[in-house]
Amino acid sequence: MIGIFSAGIHRIPHLETFLGQPCRKLSLLRPVPEDITQIAVWGYRPTGDKAVALAKKSGLPVLRLEDGFIRSLELGVTGAAPLSMVLDTEGMYYDASQPSTLERLIHQREENPLLHDAARQAMQMIVEGDLSKYNQAPACTLARPKQGAVLVVDQTFGDMAVVYGNAGAQQFDDMLRAAIAENPQSEIWVKIHPDVLHGKKAGYFTQIAKLAQQEPRIKLLAENVSPQSLLRLVEHVYVVTSNYGFEALIAGKPVSVFGQPWYAGWGITDDRHAQAEPLRARRGTASLEDLFSAACLRYSRYINPVNGKNGTLFDVLSWLAMQRRHHQQRAGRLWTPGLTLWKRSILAPFVRTKSNKVNFSKRYAGETACVVWGIKGEARWGAQTAQHQIPQWCMEDGFLRSAGLGSDLHPPLSLVLDKSGIYYDATRPSDLEQLLNNSTLTAFEQQRAAALRQRLVASKVSKYNLGAAFTLPVDAAGKTVILVPGQVEDDASILTGTLSLCTNGDLLRTVRERNPDAYIIYKPHPDVLVGNRQGHIPAQDVSRWADSQALDADIIQCIQAADELHTLTSLSGFEALLHGKKVACYGMPFYAGWGLTQDEHSCSRRLRSLSLDDVVYQALIAYPSYIDPQSREPILAEQAVELLAATPRAEMQFTRIKAGRIVRYYRKLLMLIRVTLST
Repeated sequence: MIGIFSAGIHRIPHLETFLGQPCRKLSLLRPVPEDITQIAVWGYRPTGDKAVALAKKSGLPVLRLEDGFIRSLELGVTGAAPLSMVLDTEGMYYDASQPSTLERLIHQREENPLLHDAARQAMQMIVEGDLSKYNQAPACTLARPKQGAVLVVDQTFGDMAVVYGNAGAQQFDDMLRAAIAENPQSEIWVKIHPDVLHGKKAGYFTQIAKLAQQEPRIKLLAENVSPQSLLRLVEHVYVVTSNYGFEALIAGKPVSVFGQPWYAGWGITDDRHAQAEPLRARRGTASLEDLFSAACLRYSRYINPVNGKNGTLFDVLSWLAMQRRHHQQRAGRLWTPGLTLWKRSILAPFVRTKSNKVNFSKRYAGETACVVWGIKGEARWGAQTAQHQIPQWCMEDGFLRSAGLGSDLHPPLSLVLDKSGIYYDATRPSDLEQLLNNSTLTAFEQQRAAALRQRLVASKVSKYNLGAAFTLPVDAAGKTVILVPGQVEDDASILTGTLSLCTNGDLLRTVRERNPDAYIIYKPHPDVLVGNRQGHIPAQDVSRWADSQALDADIIQCIQAADELHTLTSLSGFEALLHGKKVACYGMPFYAGWGLTQDEHSCSRRLRSLSLDDVVYQALIAYPSYIDPQSREPILAEQAVELLAATPRAEMQFTRIKAGRIVRYYRKLLMLIRVTLST
C-alpha cells in the first residue's frame, strides 16, 4: 500500500493504475499506518519535504512521481489528465547529482537492445506525427531562412530541471554567446516561454529583448508551437537542461548542452558544462535507442486513452497522433456553405474543433478554406472559392459509416476530409491516393492494420451494417460463385470512377458473358431497393444474367458465401478483399490499381504494388475521421469498429407503394429531429 499526503497527487486520474498497487490518502497530523510500504511525493517539489521527512522517520522508502515524457493532448494546468508518469525510487531523472532509476535502466546493456526496433518506430511516430510532451500547440508556420537558423532554448527561472541540472544564469549566458559566435551567418532563434515576454514569469535571458534590437540575427520565438515542427527548420540546437534537447536528438539534430540533463553525458550530445567529464565518467556511453528504450519504454508508465487501463507508449502515440491530425487538418476559419439542415447537423462535429471557427452561412466572411460536400458541392461553390482565392476541401462518408443507410438519415460515424480531391474520383489525385502511393508502414502500423482487418472479418462490420442473414442456394453447389453488387447509377463514384461500363445492367451482362458457367448472385444496392436512389435492373434482365438475387441480405454474408466479387466501383470490393476473396474491378475504385484486384483499366498515377494491410491502414486508419456519437469527440478506427459491432444490425425496409414512401419520409423526419436536437 502506497501512502500519499498530497491531495493533488491523490486526485490524479487512474493513479492506482500508474502505481500498480493500491494507495491511501494520509494526514500529516497522524502516524503513518502500518500497512503503508512506500510514501509517494511529486518529484523534488518543496511541498513534499514534510512527507519525505515522515517517510524517513517511519523507515519507509520514498517513491518520486513526475509526468512522463509524452504526457497528454492538452496542458496539465488546463486540467488534462496525464497519460504517462514516471516512478523513481532512487532519485529523479533530472537530478544530475546522483544516479536515478532511469540512469540505472540506461546502464542495462542487455535489456535495452531488445527494444531498439520499438524505440525507432516510436521515434518515427513522434517526428512524423509532430508529437511532444504536450500536444495542443499548432505547427510552426515560419519559413526556413536561406542562411539557416539555430535554435537556442530558454527556460523559466528556477525550473527544477535547471536547478538539479547543475545550471543557472551563467550557463544560459554561455549558451547564447556560443550560439552567436559559432554560427556567424545563421539566424539565432531564441525559444522563450510566452509567459516570460508577457511578464508573468521570469526567464534566464533577462536582456534578450534589448539584445535582439541590437543584433538583427536574433529572432525571438514566443509563440507556442509544436517542438518537432520547429526543429524541422533549424540546423543545430542549444539547450541548458530543457527536454527540447532530447526531442532534438529524436529529430536527428546536433545538440549542444550547457547544463547536465538526463540525456547528457552518454556520448550523443556536445556537452559544454564545466563538470561534463565527471558526469560522462559516471554515465559511460549509450545510443539514442538506449536512452529512448529506457526512458520511454521502461521508465515511463502509460494509460490507454481509450479505456483508462494499463497501456503502452504506442497506445498513447496512436491516440495523440489521431487527435492532433484531426485538429490540425481543420485549423483556421472554415466556410461550409449551402448545407441542408441534415447535412449541417451531421457535419458540425466533424468540422468544428476547440480552436477553429466554422461559418455555415452562404455568405463568405473572410474564411481561410471552404468545406463542401462531395463533387456536387465542389461544382456549386467552386467559382466563389476561386474568386476569394481560398482552397476548397471535400467531405464525404467514410468507409465504416453507420448501422443503417445514409439516405435514411442515419448519422455517420466516419467522414473523410480530402484537400486535393476525393477518394472515389479516379480522374484526379486525392489525399487517399497520395497516402497509398507513399505508404511505408512500420511494424507497429502493420500489426495495427492486420488486427483491424481481422476484427472487421470476425465482427462482419461493413459500411452500412444492415440486412438479413444469407444462405447460398443449393443449386450453386460445385460452381464458382460470383457476387455482383449493384450500385446507385447516378452516384459520384460511378460518374467519376467508371470508363467502359457504367450501369448495373451492363456490368451484370458482362459478368455473365465472361463467366457463362458461374453461379452469379446479383445484389441490388440497398438505396435502390428501399426506393431512395436509381439503379434498378428490369426483372427479366436479372433473370437472364443472374442465377439468383440477394435482396435484403447482409453484404458481408454474401461476400463470405462467394468465391469472387465483380464490381464497377463498389466499396464491397474492398470488403471482399478483407475477406480474402478474388475481386474484379470494371471501374477504378480507390482500392484498384495496386496489384490486389483484377482490373479492367489502369491508372497511371497508381505507381506501386501494395499489401492489403497498406490499403487497410491508409483507408481505414489514416484517411478518415471517426466521431463518437455520444461524446462528439474524435476516436480511433478501432473504437469505431467496436461501436458498430455492438450496434444491432438495421433492417432494410422496402418501398413498393406510395404509402411506403410516406412511412419512409416520416422515418427520416424522426431521425432528423433526433440528430438535430443532439447537436
